Amino acid sequence: QVQLVESGGGLAQPGGSLTLSCAASGSFFTINGMGWHYQAPGKAREEVATIWRRGNHEESVKGRFTILRDDSKKTVSLQMNSLKPDDTGVYYCYANLYDFKTGSVDYWGQGTQVTVSS
Repeated sequence: QVQLVESGGGLAQPGGSLTLSCAASGSFFTINGMGWHYQAPGKAREEVATIWRRGNHEESVKGRFTILRDDSKKTVSLQMNSLKPDDTGVYYCYANLYDFKTGSVDYWGQGTQVTVSS
């Protein structure tokens, strides 16, 4: 079965940096989209960024983050710089994957905690 496995979360100081990584594994034919969502404590999950273009691409997010998709590795990462306490929360990897037997399906990682605190 398809799995999205995240890594790289942890504790950072304000102004610091973290890089989150997510690898997709299992049976699928095409990666339609890969990206990251974020859920602050007590709030609803919301999108950080998703790359829908196939191949290897980078996009700037909020002027502080960079999302990178690498289809050759089946990964998406989120490079986070200039971290703020408001960035604290759980970050979820997201993928929309196509396979002949399932069509296009949304998948989610288990989430990785990011804590920004002095």
